[in-house]
Amino acid sequence: MDARNDPTLRVTLLPRDTNKYGTIFGGIIMSHIDLAGAIEARKSCGPHNFVTVAMDKVVFHKPVFVGDVVSFYTKTLKIGRTSVTTKVVVEAMRADDQRRVRVTEAEVVFVAVGKNWKPVPVKARR
Repeated sequence: MDARNDPTLRVTLLPRDTNKYGTIFGGIIMSHIDLAGAIEARKSCGPHNFVTVAMDKVVFHKPVFVGDVVSFYTKTLKIGRTSVTTKVVVEAMRADDQRRVRVTEAEVVFVAVGKNWKPVPVKARR
């Protein structure tokens, strides 16, 4: 994924998000991956109510530290009948030296659901 594109989501993580080692909890990163992936699904297929059905191939390459600016870059990989699969690449800009480092990546599958929480068809926006 080309990190020169605008990120789908960008956050600075705080001390409340850390574990006892002073790094950001993986679950915090995963929750932001989920949000960024859902934004991408809506961008690709319109304003459906998307629910997460799978988070696959989550790889934590490097830790994230307090004060890092974390950017989530997304891309739609596949659009099915009722689902959208997105790729999310996470980069951190280190607070101390402004280096950009790929820290995490994942694939997330979302399903569009209607008011009755049953899957509804989606189609790609043109």
